[in-house]
Amino acid sequence: MINPDLLLLRGSPFEALRELLDPLAPASGVEPALLTVGEPQHKPPQLMLDALRANEHLYGKYPPVNGTEELRQAITGWLTRRYSLPEGMITANANIAPVNGTKEALYMIAEVLTRRAGHNEAKPAILLPTPYYHVYHAAAVMAGAEPVFIPAGPETNFFPDLGAIDPSILERTAAFYLCTPANPQGTMASRAYLKEALALAREHDFTLVVDECYAEIYDVTPPTGILEICAEEGGRLDHVLAFHSLSKRSSAAGLRSGFCVGEASLIKTFLNLRNFSGAASPLPVCAAATALWNDEVHVLENRALYRQKFDIAEDILGGRFGFYRPEGGFFLWLDVGDGVAAARRLWTEAAVRVLPGRFLSVDGTDGHNPGDRYIRVALVAAAADTKEALTRLADSL
Repeated sequence: MINPDLLLLRGSPFEALRELLDPLAPASGVEPALLTVGEPQHKPPQLMLDALRANEHLYGKYPPVNGTEELRQAITGWLTRRYSLPEGMITANANIAPVNGTKEALYMIAEVLTRRAGHNEAKPAILLPTPYYHVYHAAAVMAGAEPVFIPAGPETNFFPDLGAIDPSILERTAAFYLCTPANPQGTMASRAYLKEALALAREHDFTLVVDECYAEIYDVTPPTGILEICAEEGGRLDHVLAFHSLSKRSSAAGLRSGFCVGEASLIKTFLNLRNFSGAASPLPVCAAATALWNDEVHVLENRALYRQKFDIAEDILGGRFGFYRPEGGFFLWLDVGDGVAAARRLWTEAAVRVLPGRFLSVDGTDGHNPGDRYIRVALVAAAADTKEALTRLADSL
């Protein structure tokens, strides 16, 4: 007696990885290097810890679902500065929904955006890139939508080809999940691409859900945000929701703090739904998040650490395995011919654990899986550990 839609969920890529590698013994004589999970290993900022301790007495209070006024104002100020938005375009009490981690929020938002299909009626569609973040798929399925995967390969800078989407699909689309900088490929959506995606959303009356949680980790150029495009188009936020997190920006994955920003009516409905689920951040977490959004020094330091690892990766892998410096995020997307075979070999010969691209992708109608040739490598460890692991990876392959 369970929801039959649960049977439609795709398994976790990490469970698939365990099934692949756990029966195999890693190479002996070296410490295993785990380059699979995008969990930042840099030390969290001291100002976050100080704010948590200074406000620990507030753990005894129920937190409001929309966070604190101070937090919403800090987020609004950061967005306005970061994306050079006109003053007043973002209203702290209308356009911001603090969330306890964007993973949970990206899952729940589909419940707001999807109208359940009636009897003998086609399901609403939710568009997803492939490769993809597995939470997007679960969100679509459990909201009663049809997940529609759009390949995102090198020929389109690893973003879905918007012009290739069937018009009949667009007419029943409820939402389009888009991640920029892209996970796992590390490319950035251009201004022209985001403008086209926004125009499609408004033309066909669906919501553009832009996952920008890697937006503050970049090599050279800051990624364009969807709010910048909205500003250029007159400042309207209709048909748009963007998600940001402190997990990567501030190396604070365990804080579980982020926010959603966008169309006021959607934010209001989202907060109402979240009030029923009890999905509110504790007040000390709100205080810590406020301090982090108000500070840029720790972000610059964090970004420099990732650039150092990009340099290391380029020194070791440059010219091989389709290596390119990621424009944003902290993953390498390496073309190794057969990602599953490479993952087995790296574990048994070098004790290096990576994620095959196949586990992040689905087969297309032509039977081609856009992740088959690739492995995803997370550059989250310290520089010295990263250098050793990448050297072993390169030597093995």
